[in-house]
Amino acid sequence: MKLRIAAGAALMGVSAAACAQSSVTLYGIVDTGVEYVSHANAAGDGVVRMPGITGEVPSRWGVRGREDLGGGWRAIFALESGFNMRSGTLNQGGRLFGRQAWVGLDSPYGALTFGRQYTMTFWAIADADLLGPDIYGGTASFDQYLPSSRSDNTIAYKGSYAGFTLGATWSFGRDSAGTGNSPGQGTCVGPVPGSAQTCREWSAMLRYDRNGYGVAAAYDQQRGGAGAAANLYDGTPTFAFTNPGDTDVRMQLNGYGHIGTLRLGGGWLGRRVDTVSPATPNVHSDQFYLTASYSLTPAFIVDGGVYHIVNAHDDARGTIAALRTTYLLSKRSAVYLQGAYLWNSAKAAYTVSQGGGGTTPAPGIGQLGVMAGIRHSF
Repeated sequence: MKLRIAAGAALMGVSAAACAQSSVTLYGIVDTGVEYVSHANAAGDGVVRMPGITGEVPSRWGVRGREDLGGGWRAIFALESGFNMRSGTLNQGGRLFGRQAWVGLDSPYGALTFGRQYTMTFWAIADADLLGPDIYGGTASFDQYLPSSRSDNTIAYKGSYAGFTLGATWSFGRDSAGTGNSPGQGTCVGPVPGSAQTCREWSAMLRYDRNGYGVAAAYDQQRGGAGAAANLYDGTPTFAFTNPGDTDVRMQLNGYGHIGTLRLGGGWLGRRVDTVSPATPNVHSDQFYLTASYSLTPAFIVDGGVYHIVNAHDDARGTIAALRTTYLLSKRSAVYLQGAYLWNSAKAAYTVSQGGGGTTPAPGIGQLGVMAGIRHSF
């Protein structure tokens, strides 16, 4: 009997130690409200709606975990699902874990992860564009890939050394579910036997952060494949992006810092779409942005930004000025009121809102967006 009791106590001790070295966290954000968008179609009609994609941030829930393996090594994973608050449906093409689904190892030498995950485009811009994936975040309004910069079949590495962060991803086929990663991009299911370039994607990042200041640079390249398309989001039709030799490149340089409690961020985003076929265009665009955030009180935050894009091939230019106010009801809950105005050049038809499509104005027409909402995190 004494032996059994001792053995049981030993097993419980081992179990308790294992539990102490592991953690699994359920988390999420729910965010929605009511939006008005002017000139939401070619006829100039406005629309009042509940957005389906984002408010201040996209709604999501997820599970993340880690287990300490000793010597500074940890097993890590994340499963994250995005959903539409107005209807309760899944975003990301109906994927259960369309935002993230990866597992890997973290060590003193950095983290190596495998699965569906963000490219380095996401990590490079995260601190410089202070509005981020907001419904009126201009970088995303001008290029809807930016807040959706994820890829399937991906190996990723990210490590920090003395203030420098190095990161890279390699995808063998960026859209294995065939649902598309961003609007107008089509599908590119890869990997395809006998064609290693088809639907391939890779990205790299170098950034430096110190004492609340930082700079970052990133490069992200997609290859073409069957079903893929390129969208410039300026009102011109999407075009075929089906040859493995076709490339869609996004580059960026940015920085952020602060003056007292005023935070500032800004940068440049360049996109270069080059195709093999002479029947499809080579389109280059450049986007510039400046953002700021200031806490008037510990509970009341004002932020905003100015964004400008130039697409010489399509003779399209757009400028967005956005302003957002947030009042923190508690550590986890907040209400907000925000608005933005978009100026389109004569041939441009960008849209101010990322609220779920269906708000493209006629070319050359300006557009106003206003939204009041509430968000809660858990």
